Amino acid sequence: MSDKLRKQVDVERQQLNRLIDEHRTLLESCASRQPNPIELSALATFLHSFYSGIENSLKRIAIEIDGRVPSGDAWHRQLLTSMTSGTNLRPPVLSNSLYKTLSEYLAFRHFFRQAYSFHFDWYKMSDLVLNAERIMRLFESEVDRFLDSISQG
Repeated sequence: MSDKLRKQVDVERQQLNRLIDEHRTLLESCASRQPNPIELSALATFLHSFYSGIENSLKRIAIEIDGRVPSGDAWHRQLLTSMTSGTNLRPPVLSNSLYKTLSEYLAFRHFFRQAYSFHFDWYKMSDLVLNAERIMRLFESEVDRFLDSISQG
């Protein structure tokens, strides 16, 4: 089971890293200046895709190990929350600190799906955008640690 799961998570990891690489020039330029409205829309789409990729990895873990993904209106939040607790089938996937950070990306994803592009605010988005690659590395590290622990147990 863990070999199949590792391959599935690796596919998501590759997609997320490609997403970051394809936006790298824009991400780097926005570290020193405020993006224009078109760039802001692109960055909002980037954040939406970024969290969706993270969530896809967590869904794969939930399906393969827990046997199901939470359902109902709040399933996105429930999925993320469930990954911070161990079960009789698995240890925790995420630390509490990474959970808190990913909760901010989830909140933005929800906002993105409800907003018009002129509602995007660089001041509110900048930390998420400028820290995405660092968060990706933390996520990779924690998921790798989790996958290693289930392959040994």
